[in-house]
Amino acid sequence: MSLPLNRSEQRSFFTRLSHATAQWAGKPQAFFVAFSVIVVWAASGPFFGFNDTWQLVINTSTTIVTFLMVFIIQNSQNRDTAAMQIKLDELINKVEGAREELLDLEELDEDKLEELRGEFEQMARRARAARGRRRSA
Repeated sequence: MSLPLNRSEQRSFFTRLSHATAQWAGKPQAFFVAFSVIVVWAASGPFFGFNDTWQLVINTSTTIVTFLMVFIIQNSQNRDTAAMQIKLDELINKVEGAREELLDLEELDEDKLEELRGEFEQMARRARAARGRRRSA
């Protein structure tokens, strides 16, 4: 399987937009822009007499931004999670002795995941106990 060489040609407009927005929104500058908007809005309160329209402007603006950011963040998180799963699947596939039945864990229901988690917790307890025995010997 060959991977695309030119990433920008392979990604949709929404993917590029959500990636760029998520990157920018995670920077300190984005926080300071948002903080500045709030300060300007608050400072304008006396000018507008703290009326209902003045309050509605900030409520509507923040609601719209929050609503849109939910989709941007979810898209970015979904892509990151999918990429990480693929990388982990590749490692499981290539590591000798790895259990290949773990390749699609994200598709299992909660009960099966909890059962597998229990197995790994039990293996971890055994490994810690064995390590403790080696240290005390």
